[in-house]
Amino acid sequence: MRGGRRPEVSSLLNWAALRKFGCGPDSRRSCQYRWVIRARKLQGMSTATTIIEAIKRRLRAQGITYQALARRLKVSEPTVKRDLARGDFSLSRLEEICNVLGVTIADLANDEPARQLRITQLTNEQERALTADPKLVLLAYLLVNRWTLDDIIDAIDLSENDLVRLLLCLDELGVVRFRPPRGVQILTARNFAWRKDGPLHEFFLQRVVPEYFRMRFDGAGDEFYFVAGSLSQASLARFKSALNRITAEFEELARQDARLPGAQRQGCTAILALRDWQFSEFTRFRRKRGARAGGAD
Repeated sequence: MRGGRRPEVSSLLNWAALRKFGCGPDSRRSCQYRWVIRARKLQGMSTATTIIEAIKRRLRAQGITYQALARRLKVSEPTVKRDLARGDFSLSRLEEICNVLGVTIADLANDEPARQLRITQLTNEQERALTADPKLVLLAYLLVNRWTLDDIIDAIDLSENDLVRLLLCLDELGVVRFRPPRGVQILTARNFAWRKDGPLHEFFLQRVVPEYFRMRFDGAGDEFYFVAGSLSQASLARFKSALNRITAEFEELARQDARLPGAQRQGCTAILALRDWQFSEFTRFRRKRGARAGGAD
């Protein structure tokens, strides 16, 4: 640190670990940590690179943009981008980033790219546990849709104790990995979907859909279409493909907009359904097979 020069991450990492853990140079914990650093260098990846990549992965996992990180650090976004590109920020800046992510410097040094397959669907038992508590359903829904904890706290009336309790439940269920006080890693894949005919599907049909259709579709941006007709198999297949494309586009737009602050987004829901169905009040008038108009002579 001579001459006022800022020390680089790699040159300060051993000392940072000792400071963070509060252990002496001869302790077993510090020796284990130095062994990790040596092993990383033997594998051809510097410790500084390991930490920078770990920071970027965790920012993506928690849905924190560079702009949001800059706000939390009280610096400009270009400063954040430059520091993460060069990896030459100070120890105090590194510790500030750790506080935002809810991790320690050692966590970053030992971080590995996630190799396990992300969850694409929960089990029946997991979904049943979620539906036991509407707050748990809400928090899981928001996190799966890549809301940040800051956005959730701003939008939802949850006490700190409630939030921690719910996050611990989601951690136990395997939906997220929670590291108090604020470290949350989403474990669901981008193509995650709730179980068809599962507990949450039933919850949705019984409690969400009736309320959804009781409302008038007369607000700004609201749309309501009800179409019915007779289609050939070829036309039906074409229409189903169109529904799949619309659903995929909606999900892609939602993923892109998840990077925006919550104030720039609004909740919206579209229900797309298609089935071979006829209204029972109409089908009771259907002529029975073999019957003739005017009745029998």
